[in-house]
Amino acid sequence: MAFSSDEIDRYARHLVLHEVGGPGQNKLKQSKVLVVGAGGLGAPVLYYLAAAGVGTIGIIDHDTVSVSNLQRQIVHTTARVGVSKTSSARETLQGLNPHVHVVEHNHRLTAENALEIVSGYDVVADGCDNFPTRFLVSDACFFARKVLVSAAVGQFDGQISTFKPHETSPEGTPWPTYRCLMGEIPLRGLFPACEEAGVLGALPGILGSMQAMEVIKEVLGIGDSLAGRLLMYDALATRFYETRLSWNPDNPINGRNATITSLVAENYLDR
Repeated sequence: MAFSSDEIDRYARHLVLHEVGGPGQNKLKQSKVLVVGAGGLGAPVLYYLAAAGVGTIGIIDHDTVSVSNLQRQIVHTTARVGVSKTSSARETLQGLNPHVHVVEHNHRLTAENALEIVSGYDVVADGCDNFPTRFLVSDACFFARKVLVSAAVGQFDGQISTFKPHETSPEGTPWPTYRCLMGEIPLRGLFPACEEAGVLGALPGILGSMQAMEVIKEVLGIGDSLAGRLLMYDALATRFYETRLSWNPDNPINGRNATITSLVAENYLDR
């Protein structure tokens, strides 16, 4: 796929990288990435994927922009308060890179539509802010056989991992799924949302930028994947910690005796 003169100038710093070059930039141009949530995490993911030249970027979010979002959701502006987040994000991304095609999914992700939406993309970046949706996204990616890069943030800390349980690890077992990490949907209130607990605005920028990096690595097939690893960041101590994630043979979606064989709404209710 040929590049225009503007694209050659725009991606010049990619084109000189041995690990990217013209073939890699073409992979990015032909790739399709879905970002779940155009909020604190989704905003930097969207920015950097668009800047990198990902050809098609899908955004799913049913919310509208509010003033309280702007402390961390950098893809939106004060002038767009009250506008749908997908529309606001699309305007920003197209202003940044007119070569990127942005697809708006201005509605909730549900058990009824998740598989169809996820199936239209190559990689999914999940930046949502609630556990039922995280579990739904993970399960949909498993059934659609799509790579998932998932991140979450607290007040001053965050975590990120890559999930591809439809593939086999070097040990011969499946890679772990999100359900191997979390087990089941936590009880409501066990992990307060940011509107209750607060979050330092720059923190999701760090984790979201890391998500974008991991998505790009998966598209290009370079570097070491975060599959089977959980990377945690303590912002106050400025420290990173890593732990291994293993496949749980008893997990209900890709365990030895799987009980979840399709997306059913009852599996994604707040507890």
